[in-house]
Amino acid sequence: MPINVNNSEADALTRRFAAMAGVGITEAIVIAMREAIARRHQSETPQATAARLREKHGITLDKAARTPLPREVYDAMWERP
Repeated sequence: MPINVNNSEADALTRRFAAMAGVGITEAIVIAMREAIARRHQSETPQATAARLREKHGITLDKAARTPLPREVYDAMWERP
């Protein structure tokens, strides 16, 4: 499937990276996307994100909030009226 780049900056950056890495444009895109995805996954875990947002908004979790709800609560959410 072809990729059409209509942005001059994106084209220039892709060509520059391809030259630096010594690969073709397609391989440069693959490498860049793999690296970007890996960086996103390594940057912050979902648990760390939740903790950061709670701190930002001044939300604290007491012991009751950390206790999982009983299964019946989840089952009730999926019951049809």
